Amino acid sequence: MGMRKCDTDIRFLTRLIEKDAFPGDVISLVAERESWRKEIYNPLSHIHKWWAQRLGCVFRAILLACQLPEDANLLEEFYQKHDFSGMSVLDPFMGSGTTIGEAHKLGYTTLGRDINPVACESVRVALGALDHEKLQIAFQQLSRTVGDRIRDLYKSADQIGQICDVLYYFWVKTVVCPECKTQVDLFSTRVVARNACPERRPEIVVCCPSCGDLFRSKNKSSKAHCRTCGLSFDPLVGSTSGPKASCTGCGCNFAIVKAMRISKKPPMHRLYGKLLLTPNGGKVYLRTTTEDDRQYQRCSALLKSELAHGTIRLPETILADGFNTRQAMNYNYFAWRDFFNNRQLLALGWLREAITQISDVSTRDALLMLFSGLLEFNNMFATYKGEGTGAVRHMFSHHILKPERMPIEANVWGTAKSSGAFLNLFKTRLLRAMEYRERPFEPRIGKQGKKYCSNPPFSGEVNTIWPTLGNFKQRAIYLSCGSSDQMELPDKSVDLVVTDPPFFDNVHYSELADFFYAWQKLCPHGFINGTSTTRHPREVQDAVPEQFAAKLRNVFSECHRVLKDNGLLVLTYHHSRPEGWTALGSALFGAGFRVVNAHPVKSEMSVAAPKFQAKEPIQLDVILVCRKSFSVEITSVDFIGVVDKAAKKASEKLLRLSSVGIRLSRGDCRVAIMSQFFAEVGSVAYSNAVLEALQSHEDKLCQAIDRIYETICSSTKNVVNSLEFDSTYQMEIPFLA
Repeated sequence: MGMRKCDTDIRFLTRLIEKDAFPGDVISLVAERESWRKEIYNPLSHIHKWWAQRLGCVFRAILLACQLPEDANLLEEFYQKHDFSGMSVLDPFMGSGTTIGEAHKLGYTTLGRDINPVACESVRVALGALDHEKLQIAFQQLSRTVGDRIRDLYKSADQIGQICDVLYYFWVKTVVCPECKTQVDLFSTRVVARNACPERRPEIVVCCPSCGDLFRSKNKSSKAHCRTCGLSFDPLVGSTSGPKASCTGCGCNFAIVKAMRISKKPPMHRLYGKLLLTPNGGKVYLRTTTEDDRQYQRCSALLKSELAHGTIRLPETILADGFNTRQAMNYNYFAWRDFFNNRQLLALGWLREAITQISDVSTRDALLMLFSGLLEFNNMFATYKGEGTGAVRHMFSHHILKPERMPIEANVWGTAKSSGAFLNLFKTRLLRAMEYRERPFEPRIGKQGKKYCSNPPFSGEVNTIWPTLGNFKQRAIYLSCGSSDQMELPDKSVDLVVTDPPFFDNVHYSELADFFYAWQKLCPHGFINGTSTTRHPREVQDAVPEQFAAKLRNVFSECHRVLKDNGLLVLTYHHSRPEGWTALGSALFGAGFRVVNAHPVKSEMSVAAPKFQAKEPIQLDVILVCRKSFSVEITSVDFIGVVDKAAKKASEKLLRLSSVGIRLSRGDCRVAIMSQFFAEVGSVAYSNAVLEALQSHEDKLCQAIDRIYETICSSTKNVVNSLEFDSTYQMEIPFLA
């Protein structure tokens, strides 16, 4: 099939995304593939950390379906080349830039805006001017200079005295017993490492509580026998249990946080183990020695000297109280530099200083962004995932600032067998993104994981001056940092608004982004202006539903102003609580939009920690399709009938998802029926009766959710592998074959 040019007449027709024919089930299968390796299938959004990163294939499907006629076959069009030049799309909550990147591949003129400079800068670098050869040359120069210095910090002797590269050092938090003043190690378990596939490799590495030796034992065994001192102990039992610790000196149990507060200083740590990479390529776990302790003390002394002479700079920013910072502050982490130990600060300070000396601006900015991404793996909030997978569990795996009792210190520069190191991130993030920019592809299902489909290369051009007069260049990328409740765009100038808004009472992005910003603002550039924080009073993030709804409504009202009368607002959303939907409805309807349809689709990876630990984990996002509302307000509505109709349609859509192996929870049923309820009352978009109905008919909605969930559980078979289908379904989907 040839390249599709944009037919301007299509803007006045009903579009595919407005109809139930939108194939959310099959798009979810592609999304399932992408969700497991987002950094491979959507690398431009993963050069740097951002929260709630959306799946590129879902947004490609949205952007296509917003232009295709209602009778089009999205599955046939998905892997074709398209040119929607002359059409513009705005994302007012740009985040990691998924909408911008996908729209650029399809030829749209894209406008991205976010209130957080960390997000804006990462997108600017990912999509801006980058030279593959210059990046390689600069990296090799860094490797020969500062890289060698950092590697020397991570050398240690093995059991026969030969000098090895240290892959990881293992630390444990300590606290003074409030009764006897003994220094207590906060081991939550004596298991140091286990394999990601314990069925195939059942061995674990444990630390003896008596002599400190590291040795291998059997997984799930309640008895381990130390080869050095002969002690037998339960490796699954540590010195802590929940919020309390047990003193090894006097035996008393005490609250850890209370003991921490007494010290009024950040927690102390004790170095107890190391994983070495031997010269022959093997790996060995060993307890640390007095020489390892002396080496760390030498790093501390050198750091003090470097700071005194001004040869390196470190963050001076302190933490501000907030929903996501309070937990760290309870452990006396009051400055962002407290999150690192002295060896990490020394290595990171050297590396940052070396990068700032690079003369080519775009190369320097790209490596500074990579350095910022390095921070989440190299701090004392990171932990060890074990063997058989990426070894370092980064500090934001739980979306909070969680003080870890058994942190890991990785080799900052890294080796060929390291995880989370500058060397590895350069290859897996920056170079992978460069290759993707030159030859973009789409994830697919089947024997091949990628599909090269003649997407044009990324232009590498980003405009940071907002086109206030509406004179959009074709296929241009415009980025802006600021609140989206007041955008410098003309009335009715944008064809589409496609976004993923934040939702209240969850991750407060700016509070977490300040961790990176504390380092970034040491060298103002791009969107990094050196202000004290990324927090902003107009950030759409509040724990109070009414305040959240008001801020979100202000942004949607601005989108209503800049959107053409025949344009669409399309957003993805999910929430597990009724007030989350009330807030969204208040914002949408109050801004003058009506919901014309809702499509549940697969969202993030099912085993992501925040989902896996949830009581009713939500696997789905819903695509809400909205138009401007020009109808006369209707106040008399049979809401009981609306609930029944919404339940019927939601059930049909969920059964389609379940039939192709997407596992659904009761939380997913709530997402589907609440969004479909909005779609069924689209004709009363301005009426407060809609929001009142959500409250007055909450019991009936909950009953409908339970019925749908029971229907799904009883009417569909449990598909163990969600990427297995019967032959009939494959025949209907050519690209799955």
